[in-house]
Amino acid sequence: MSGSGVGGVGVEGGGGVRGRVAELVAIRGQAVAGPSGAATVAQHAKGKLTARERIGLLLDEGSFCEVEQLRRHRASGFGLEGKRPYTDGVVTGWGTVEGRTVFVYAHDFRIFGGALGEAHAAKIHKVMDMAIAAGAPLVSLNDGAGARIQEGVSALAGYGGIFQRNTRASGVIPQISVMLGPCAGGAAYSPALTDFVFMVRETSQMFITGPDVVRAVTGEEISQNGLGGADVHAETSGVCHFAYDDEETCLAEVRYLLSLLPANNRLAPPETVSGDPASRVTGALLDVVPSDGNRPYDMAAVIEEIVDDGEVLEVHERWARNIICALARLDGQVVGIVANQPQVLAGVLDIEASEKAARFVQMCDAFNIPILTLLDVPGFLPGVDQEHGGIIRHGAKLLYAYCNATVPRISLVLRKAYGGAYIVMDSQSIGADLTYAWPTNEIAVMGAEGAANVIFRRQIADAEDPEAMRARVAKEYKAELMHPYYAAERGLVDDVIDPAETRQVLARSLTMLRNKHADLPSRKHGNPPQ
Repeated sequence: MSGSGVGGVGVEGGGGVRGRVAELVAIRGQAVAGPSGAATVAQHAKGKLTARERIGLLLDEGSFCEVEQLRRHRASGFGLEGKRPYTDGVVTGWGTVEGRTVFVYAHDFRIFGGALGEAHAAKIHKVMDMAIAAGAPLVSLNDGAGARIQEGVSALAGYGGIFQRNTRASGVIPQISVMLGPCAGGAAYSPALTDFVFMVRETSQMFITGPDVVRAVTGEEISQNGLGGADVHAETSGVCHFAYDDEETCLAEVRYLLSLLPANNRLAPPETVSGDPASRVTGALLDVVPSDGNRPYDMAAVIEEIVDDGEVLEVHERWARNIICALARLDGQVVGIVANQPQVLAGVLDIEASEKAARFVQMCDAFNIPILTLLDVPGFLPGVDQEHGGIIRHGAKLLYAYCNATVPRISLVLRKAYGGAYIVMDSQSIGADLTYAWPTNEIAVMGAEGAANVIFRRQIADAEDPEAMRARVAKEYKAELMHPYYAAERGLVDDVIDPAETRQVLARSLTMLRNKHADLPSRKHGNPPQ
């Protein structure tokens, strides 16, 4: 493409206005087509779509309105003055998803490898400012090679402007990062600042220092996917919330997530008319959850039975699997669900589970999504690694998030709720609006056997048959302090309910709390544990 004139199209337009219009059509054609057909073929050969193809899948058909399509960089040196393509490697604008406005920017890897330069950054800054001003979600479709080296510090400053806007928009509008190619170095911090990160296996990677740098510094040999691929970030680091096999599925799920989120923090999430009656009996739960507190079961099956049509969008499904964080609808109203998972580590809270749930609770509170907490938790995970890793500090993040949340909060104890983990998991004492329990609940400082070992230590040691004595006193402790109605008798549980009535009780409670209003103390911001 020419570095002079108007990208190879003659400046002198013939035929008056019609000539100028024809000239405009030609220029726009160049901008939409991109650098060359070969570049498009190369992009497809990598299993990747072009920026405009991705936008077409994300937004409602025909709804995209592009901003600064004809922008070009003004840099010179290192051959840049001879390469001034339209869009400068990023497509920006807005459209609709299910009729609701959404802003988007998409890196075009065919142009400078999607690398960010000054003009490229300015376009992103503008669309971010527009999204904040309009109060609409922002989706970034990331496929770029980082900062444009030829532009030096100007490119780095462009990233600074993005980070500043990510932070300003945090908790104001939903921000979703979709990783569809490489994202290395400082560029990875923008997705990390957003609310949700999607990745596509094999074609997307995120890392601060790539395999070559790792090899040079530490001697470790690792591939790009092994270092920062979708599965690594979905299972090990927790950076990625959702991972999919292809771009089409990934972008369809982004659309679904947007349907569950409000446009901004001043609005409630969109409601629907559910065909699943709120009064539906959930008798199946009587068979899903065993009364024996030591037997595992799948909490996901409980959630599916409770919510509308069994439809659940689990967040961070493969990371910190001992706790479930999910979005769903209950009687048409969006709810955020936090639940212990007895199938994994018996559902204990540990460092990663605490961080996962804390961030999810904060997101729900920021965007006016009621929180439903399902408890079956034996406590915090004991161990030297957990203590030295800062379980106190990390567990406090979840406690802080719940205590700080002003949205409707309902908790339900299914079976075990022991010790500090019971308090942290949105107990009535830290501000839950309504607390329910099933008749199988055991709310206590610790399990009966552990309590007996502490309280009756001497009697057990002095007994002729210590094991028989331990079993007897444990049974007495359980009968006295761990029966299903102990907490209800003391007002720590609002009601003990039949599991078959769980859905209708929760739906009625959400309806009652729909217009809840709560004010926090006047302050610049809190100082949450880190």
